[in-house]
Amino acid sequence: MTKPKTILITGAGAGIGRATARTFLHAGWRVALMGRRDAALVETAETDEALILPADVGDPAAVEEAFAKLKSRWGRLDVLFNNAGISLPARPIDEIAVDDWLALSRTNITGMFLCARAAFGLMRLQDPQGGRIINNGSVSAHVPRPGSAPYTMSKHAVTGLTRTLGLDGRAFNIACGQIDIGNALTGMVSTFADGVPQAHGGIAPEPVMDVGHVAKTVLHMAELPLDANIPFVTVMARDMPYLGRG
Repeated sequence: MTKPKTILITGAGAGIGRATARTFLHAGWRVALMGRRDAALVETAETDEALILPADVGDPAAVEEAFAKLKSRWGRLDVLFNNAGISLPARPIDEIAVDDWLALSRTNITGMFLCARAAFGLMRLQDPQGGRIINNGSVSAHVPRPGSAPYTMSKHAVTGLTRTLGLDGRAFNIACGQIDIGNALTGMVSTFADGVPQAHGGIAPEPVMDVGHVAKTVLHMAELPLDANIPFVTVMARDMPYLGRG
């Protein structure tokens, strides 16, 4: 009997990570949940079949320990959903505290690097060799929101990581893709329907979409054979102000 495929999801304690973890569990995958809050990961799991890995993605030792636990339990990793990320309130760059920038980059850039590094190393050496890394980008990887310099910078960095891993992974049967998400209804965007800053300087409500659409897209990407890849895909609320002039 073929063993279920394995996925590790970072930022699995809430939002997109939680929705995606539950979608993969219901699809029969073995799912490892990584996040800073153990209780939130247990709540996500809804079952004792998931592997709970409390860890801060920005902590090199904690990341290495988490991946070592996964390898010890399951022997291999088929997919990493490199999802963990944070944002900051909108404000001009000179009003953004340096400590806030450092905290965001620790999660959104260093954390992405550390988890991709650990997954790549495991996938490169396992037998059979290979796997897939799916990075959580954002529409901010393409266009910024007002006052979003730290977050926008971090998501452009994710795109650089995706492109590089997609190239370097070819020699080791490792695919890498990126999902760029716009206005999925999670705690991070729960106030968007009430109004958010716009490019013209005003405040306006924006449409949102069910986060389940993101989870289903990640599952589709993950289930592709390794000789096929979706390098970039955008999933967004249809009417959000992203395309054209409105």
